[in-house]
Amino acid sequence: MTKSEAYPHTPDGRYFVVRGRLWRLSNPGLAPAQREVLVKQLMAARREVGAARKSQDAARERAARAAVDQAKHGLGERGPVWWTDGAPDFNRRMVRNTPYAQWYDALTAS
Repeated sequence: MTKSEAYPHTPDGRYFVVRGRLWRLSNPGLAPAQREVLVKQLMAARREVGAARKSQDAARERAARAAVDQAKHGLGERGPVWWTDGAPDFNRRMVRNTPYAQWYDALTAS
């Protein structure tokens, strides 16, 4: 099973689904170099969260989580939506409670 099969993307390319929950995808309009920098920042921040948790340093963990959040904002996964058609954001919502419910039901039925 490929990653895209395990985590299907909505037809409009805005979200992927994990255990029935929508998660916003990165902004496809980012320049490749910018995306690469932000992903490297995100991965470093995630490693720092793990190190902070392992050392039980709450202040360090808060700072690392803030760095994760900043990178995710830069990637467009959090914060203002990156699409321009005025559609609402369903990030972190259960797919069954969104307009994507019928699509997902059809996908999981097959």
